[in-house]
Amino acid sequence: MVVSTERRNEDYPWHKFDPETYLNDNYAVLRDEDRRMVALVRDFFAQAFAGDSNRSGRCGIDVGTGANLYPALAMLPFVDRLTLYDYSPANVAWLNRQHAADWPTWSPVWSQFWQVLCERDCYAALDGHPKAELARCVNVMRGSVFDLAAHPHRWDIGTMFFVAESITTQKSEFDAAVDHFITALRTGAPFAIACMEHSSGYHVAGTSFPATPVSVEEVLLSLRRHTSDVAVRRFDHGDNPLRDGYSGTIVAYGRVDGTA
Repeated sequence: MVVSTERRNEDYPWHKFDPETYLNDNYAVLRDEDRRMVALVRDFFAQAFAGDSNRSGRCGIDVGTGANLYPALAMLPFVDRLTLYDYSPANVAWLNRQHAADWPTWSPVWSQFWQVLCERDCYAALDGHPKAELARCVNVMRGSVFDLAAHPHRWDIGTMFFVAESITTQKSEFDAAVDHFITALRTGAPFAIACMEHSSGYHVAGTSFPATPVSVEEVLLSLRRHTSDVAVRRFDHGDNPLRDGYSGTIVAYGRVDGTA
C-alpha cells in the first residue's frame, strides 16, 4: 500500500494562528490591492440588491473570517444576520473578544475600509453606525469549511476571502472548499471569493501555513461546476507586494444558479 506523505488541511497547526499578528501584517494600512477589491465587491453587492431595501430575515456568511473584517463589512447593509465562520480556535476566540468589546480594532484599522465602502449610498446610510450594526447582527460560529455540507442552502449572501487556497496544498481540498461554500448558499445568492494567485504559502508569527497555487482559470473552473453566473477580476500586486510568494490577487463574484 502506498501511503501519501503530502500534508492535508487537518495536518496544520491552526490553533497557533495569531490573529493580532495577521491583522497588523495585512490590514493595519489599507493597501491598493485591498482598496480595489473592496470597491469591486461593494459595487457588485450594491447592484445585486439595488431596489431591494428589505433585509429582514436575510442571512449572510463570511467563511474563514479570521482577523479580516472587510468581507463582512461589505455585506453589512444587506443582511439581518451575519455569521462570521472560522475553524481556528484562536481566530474564533479573537472574534468573540472583538464582538464583546465593541470592535476595538475599528479605529484606525476598519474605519479606513469603511470609508471606501461608503462611496456607495447604501453603505453611507449606515455611516456612524457600522459598529452598532455589527453588534446587532453578528454571530461568531466555529466550524470547518468542509463542515458546511451540514448547512445546505442556508445563507442568502456569502464571502470567502483568502481561505480555499490558503488552508491546504491539495488542489482537491481547494475544490472541496469552494464546493462546500457554494452549496451553503441559496439559489440566487450573490457571493464573492478572493484568492492569492500562485501562492506558495505564508507565515504568521513564525508559523508556516500552506497554500494551493491557483490561477484565474482554476478558480473559474472550480466555481463553474456550480454556477454559470460568475465573473473574475485579477489584481496585480504592483511594485509593493504584501509578501513574497504570490503573483497577484483574484476576485470571483456572481450568483448561485444551481448549475451542476
